[in-house]
Amino acid sequence: MSAFFVATSRIKDPDKYTEYGAKAGATFAAFGGKLVVRGKVDETLAGASDHQTVAVVRFPDTAAIKAWYQSPDYQALIPLRDEAVDMTLVTYEEPV
Repeated sequence: MSAFFVATSRIKDPDKYTEYGAKAGATFAAFGGKLVVRGKVDETLAGASDHQTVAVVRFPDTAAIKAWYQSPDYQALIPLRDEAVDMTLVTYEEPV
């Protein structure tokens, strides 16, 4: 069953955010991950929005997401991520 993560971010440093995004995106394929959508908040139609950007990445399953997140290549990017953005990553499984 496919799984995905949603990353919501508030940007602290635009240049580092661009660098982080490029480097993080390059780590997905080894685990079967593929960027589905990335975008900037345009308008909040209901509720409250505390982030500026969102990304959705699909993986074959939650085990692949965890393996990607714990991989040395991604772990090495966490200091850059933390300098660039305040980010929340949440995983989801597709319903059967």
